[in-house]
Amino acid sequence: MRVERLSRDKIRFYLSMDDLMERGIEKEDMWRDIPKVHELFNDMMDQAYQELGFEISGPVAVEVFALPAQGMVVVVTRGRTPSPSDLDELDGDDMYELEVTLEESDQVIFQFQDFEYLVQAARDVQPLMGNAGRVYAYRDRYFLVLDTDMETETLQQGIAVLSEFGEASTVTEHVLQEYGKTIWDQEAVGEIIRYFS
Repeated sequence: MRVERLSRDKIRFYLSMDDLMERGIEKEDMWRDIPKVHELFNDMMDQAYQELGFEISGPVAVEVFALPAQGMVVVVTRGRTPSPSDLDELDGDDMYELEVTLEESDQVIFQFQDFEYLVQAARDVQPLMGNAGRVYAYRDRYFLVLDTDMETETLQQGIAVLSEFGEASTVTEHVLQEYGKTIWDQEAVGEIIRYFS
């Protein structure tokens, strides 16, 4: 589980499939009001406090983005700080209220520390996933964005190959388009192989 601060009142967690499996949580469970999801959220808030000094009480908005075969991105936004009179009305279990929304991503986004890793990944993933994709440069890294309109088994194999050279990214394509530099906006895997193999 990784956490990063997005702003003064907003943080983002990346939960891998392993993080979820260790706790016996399925993606669908994030909608449900069950003890293991509460325990996961409490662990997340403890980590946010220890690593970032991010403390919550009162209303909290939680956005959950499911990434195909990669895990989840959870964005937590802190609401207004409750007044002392509000705190008197809350018992220990209700120090925050959750407003949860869930979205499914139809993309796989991997980041690579070096362009050479991206070239190697493209070479190995092309037989499985074809020539598609988009590549962006952002914060000294390269990002490969692939749409997931393929069979689940093919997608999982492709993700396994990409994981050998890079890591799943929690950055969205909207951020890459807005703040990054577009290297290839279509057929990226094919273009990489054409120029660098």
